[in-house]
Amino acid sequence: MQNREVILDILRKSYQIEADGHTFYAMTAARASKPAVQELFEKLAADEVEHQAFLRQVATSYDKDGLAAFRTGKASDWSAISQAIFTGKFREQAAGSEFEMAALSIGMTLENNAITYFSGAASQATDAEVRTFYQFLADWEKQHLEALRNLYNSVRQDFWSGGGFSPF
Repeated sequence: MQNREVILDILRKSYQIEADGHTFYAMTAARASKPAVQELFEKLAADEVEHQAFLRQVATSYDKDGLAAFRTGKASDWSAISQAIFTGKFREQAAGSEFEMAALSIGMTLENNAITYFSGAASQATDAEVRTFYQFLADWEKQHLEALRNLYNSVRQDFWSGGGFSPF
């Protein structure tokens, strides 16, 4: 059985990862001048707040319920429909913009770092419930990473063309 303090420390760090993501996405949404860009980053910021609340609930439940707190059954929160809607609007409005490309790149880095952290925690966990939970968190972040990567790839060519890097 994994040490209680190790588990709580990982939950605290996980919460901070979500807080950092929320801060970045909220700042990006506030600075965005295009509605689709603002909408996307507001959605990502709201998701990070949801993740924080979820982690807080699991940590609280862990004190009361032990390992049962990690059996969540939490469903996916980022639908393919949302991704498809954002891709078209976002690409149209973000064409050739350094701000949007940089924001997507930084967002992908944040999500990748979260995935790495959660996957590492999963590989170190000695309890099956805890390991499955950490892997669930990694998979949850993969949804954001995939959405950001799809957007990034869809506007990258426009960005390169606008910057005079075509036909590369």
